[in-house]
Amino acid sequence: MWRSGLNSRSTTTAPALKEKKWDALVIGSGHNGLTAAAYLARGGLSVAVLERRHVIGGAAVTEEIIPGFKFSRCSYLQSLLRPSVIRELELKRHGLKLLKPTATTFTPCLDGRYLLLGHDDERNYLEISKFSKYDADAFPRYENQLYKFCKLMDFVLDSQAPETLHWDSSFTAWMRDKLEKSVFWAQCLRHVMALGQKDMVNFMDLLLSPTSKVLNKWFESDILKAVLAGDAIVGSMASIHTPGSGYVLLHHVMGETDGERNVWSHVEGGMGSVSTAISNAAIEAGASIMTNAEVSQLMIGNSGTIEGVLLADGTRVRSSVVLSNATPHRTFLGLVPRDALPEDFLRAIENSDYNSGTTKINVAVDKLPWFHCCGSNNTEAGPQHTATIHICSESMDNIGSACQDAQNGLPSKRPVMEMTIPSSLDKTISPPGKHVVSLFTQYTPYKPSDGSWENPTYREAYAKRCFSLIDEYAPGFSSSIIGYDMLTPPDLEREFGLTGGNIFHGATGLDSLFFMRPAKGWSGYRTPVRGLYLCGSGTHPGGGVMAAPGRNAARIALRDFKNHHSCSKAKGN
Repeated sequence: MWRSGLNSRSTTTAPALKEKKWDALVIGSGHNGLTAAAYLARGGLSVAVLERRHVIGGAAVTEEIIPGFKFSRCSYLQSLLRPSVIRELELKRHGLKLLKPTATTFTPCLDGRYLLLGHDDERNYLEISKFSKYDADAFPRYENQLYKFCKLMDFVLDSQAPETLHWDSSFTAWMRDKLEKSVFWAQCLRHVMALGQKDMVNFMDLLLSPTSKVLNKWFESDILKAVLAGDAIVGSMASIHTPGSGYVLLHHVMGETDGERNVWSHVEGGMGSVSTAISNAAIEAGASIMTNAEVSQLMIGNSGTIEGVLLADGTRVRSSVVLSNATPHRTFLGLVPRDALPEDFLRAIENSDYNSGTTKINVAVDKLPWFHCCGSNNTEAGPQHTATIHICSESMDNIGSACQDAQNGLPSKRPVMEMTIPSSLDKTISPPGKHVVSLFTQYTPYKPSDGSWENPTYREAYAKRCFSLIDEYAPGFSSSIIGYDMLTPPDLEREFGLTGGNIFHGATGLDSLFFMRPAKGWSGYRTPVRGLYLCGSGTHPGGGVMAAPGRNAARIALRDFKNHHSCSKAKGN
């Protein structure tokens, strides 16, 4: 198969890796690993990033699987990348270019109607009024309530979890830790008080309630509820009726593009351009990146302290600081010797939820899809083509049935699909007149009870089912397909290291966030192995192309490094 890695780069060689002792090593060049490397290098440390694949980016990657078509193979839209990271690493100077869609969501219906939402409040009112005047009046109030929670959420996302200080620390470090925790809780209290009791109760109701309960309180039209519910199920096996699933509704407003909330943008060149921009910042700061450098084991000394890593080819790379961008499961059950970890910690990692119902299909087509509900078949891209397109998502029952199929062990009969067409805005990723279509489909169990994802016929049957369903809304879609790339949960695990195929490095239920991520007592990026840190989405604040875990982990590791060296110098004197 033709395969070209657009983000393929190495800035160091294998001999150079083992010639020196590095201040810090980063396992994995996903966007969080690259972010950590950039901040560590900017802090003055010598840093090497070790990537197993031939291409950098992890799940934020662009690859040319079919000649002329550049796919964002896993992640496909950008909104959650923290503004602080964009600003501090100067990512726009390093090549990041965001392409704002002309509409936000488009939901076609089999009965010929559709719901098209965008950036114009008056237009949104008219669109929702087609289904419910009551909902058209309620929608701005719903969004405004979510916006009220954003300052608190921004604070939490950008903060390090105020975890118990692990490892032997100096009195100065202990005092600083106490002070920082006091500052965190004081700021947190200030945000809570700014909300007021009424809004804080509403916030807790949103956090703890099922998505269906939240939306049923606000709206009456099934199509609007289904569109909004889609935000709550992305990447999980959870039902919209699961308590706590309402939290993810905040993603509706948490993301932003250039300061504008609720705008999910395409990235010119695909999502790999996010990783390229971060890597450019890291390299400029002095970091080195090595592809085709798979880490097989962490080297741990007799004192239980990190001494470096062992590569699959036998190369030993020395460092007393290692940050792992791999999943917690892969890090602790695959790279760390079992006897180096406490049993209670191991049990917590072993019992973490990595269920995933996601299959990603990237499609090359010879023309834009035509949705019959939009009338005339115009060959030019319209607002609906730039939006996130919801297929088989006309009602809450559609989503519930799709989830129930998977809970019964079967791929959904009518999968819920998010379709995006990045080439409607980005002319760099497909030949003229042709397009790239991304399909994020749910639900597909990791081990279906009626077959195996390793069976080509079984795989093809699922892909064709998705294409046939799209034909119901956009006649002729199947016949426009030039080729496709399909990633089931086992594919995502094997190719991208996503345990269980979970795109978030673990479930994002309330029992797996903040103090509980990745395990109770270990939410502060440090681990039971001194010198080993986690910097990926399996840590606070979680998944998505956010870069907050990488930034937060690097700041902790950098501080520990400098404290250790200042203490060593003091002892030497």
